[in-house]
Amino acid sequence: MENNIGATDRLIRITVGIALAAVGLASLGDLLGFGVTVGTVLTLLGLVLAGTGIVRVCLLYRLLGVDTSRSR
Repeated sequence: MENNIGATDRLIRITVGIALAAVGLASLGDLLGFGVTVGTVLTLLGLVLAGTGIVRVCLLYRLLGVDTSRSR
């Protein structure tokens, strides 16, 4: 698969993804009062964002025809 995520997009995705996953995990561990559902959603969203940033491929971008990598 061709990369469709650029350097800035990648950095933002990884940073925000890690932050969301950390807040989600803290909520799941009862350190924050957001509840189990919100904690689970935040953790999964954070993992997806960080994962797409690491592999530099976003399937939603591909479906929408978006390419921030400037490789074309």
